[in-house]
Amino acid sequence: MKPKEIRLLTTEEIRAKLNDARQEYMNLRFQAVTGQLTDTSRLKQSRRLIARFLTVLRERELQGEEGAE
Repeated sequence: MKPKEIRLLTTEEIRAKLNDARQEYMNLRFQAVTGQLTDTSRLKQSRRLIARFLTVLRERELQGEEGAE
């Protein structure tokens, strides 16, 4: 997902997708350790997707603080 697509989601949808992405990353790490993972670039993609979700959540958090001031 691109950041533009993530920003169109609600906060709850982002949190749900973040949990799914973290679960997927954990599974990929286990597969990598056991030698079952053939495409190791998926680890990097998964980490970056998690970072994108967290970035958008933080942006929304900061926008809420600015509105409160």
